[in-house]
Amino acid sequence: MRGITTSSLIYFLNLFCVNLVFLWFYLLHAGPRRFLFRRTLGRFQSEEAQFLRAEKHVQELNMSVDLMKKESSKLLERSALAEKDMKRGLSELMNSGNNIHRLAKSVHKVECEAAGLMDGLRQIPGREAIKLRAEVASMTSLLRQKRIALNKRIMGMSELGVPV
Repeated sequence: MRGITTSSLIYFLNLFCVNLVFLWFYLLHAGPRRFLFRRTLGRFQSEEAQFLRAEKHVQELNMSVDLMKKESSKLLERSALAEKDMKRGLSELMNSGNNIHRLAKSVHKVECEAAGLMDGLRQIPGREAIKLRAEVASMTSLLRQKRIALNKRIMGMSELGVPV
């Protein structure tokens, strides 16, 4: 009797590993496992058992389809409500943008009137006129800041695609 050589041992180990991989593939994956069952043990089932199993699968499929129909109708309802909310929000945003635009125009008018008042106060000598000029200058500066902030808001809205 001859002894086992290392090359034959490696050959048998490789063969064992390959068979183990195929066994793992066939047993763990649903498709090959189903194929093996139908080709071997599935042949011993009666036609009635096969029919009952198929009928059960059809019922499960019908339940799944009904569930999908209900879910799709709910999603369509939600999307319709979201669309309505979006349209309402867009119209409110457009109205707000128009109001901001009108306010920016009126702030600009008041700013121009304040500049005219400043010119008139520069021609009047005296301490009271200087105090009034300082007060009007601070108001003008505040108005300019507010107008710039309003214009930035309008630009931001128009960059988003909202007609203002």
